[in-house]
Amino acid sequence: MLNIKILGGGCPNCTILYNNVVSACRELEIEANISKVQDFTEISQYGVMSTPALVINENVVGLGKLKYKKIRELIKNA
Repeated sequence: MLNIKILGGGCPNCTILYNNVVSACRELEIEANISKVQDFTEISQYGVMSTPALVINENVVGLGKLKYKKIRELIKNA
């Protein structure tokens, strides 16, 4: 099972990323623990300077606006 985190303060792009991750997991039939991390102290521990950020199994794999196709590819290859 994948552990996926969306790092961000709750901005619209963070919400879009979260929704796209949920959709991609459903489409790929991949079980994942998906969570939002909004605490900037915790976010800073990942070395992320801008949000949203996508973390899969504790590895930062994407920053900023990510296209759905890219999100799907990252999850599939994790």
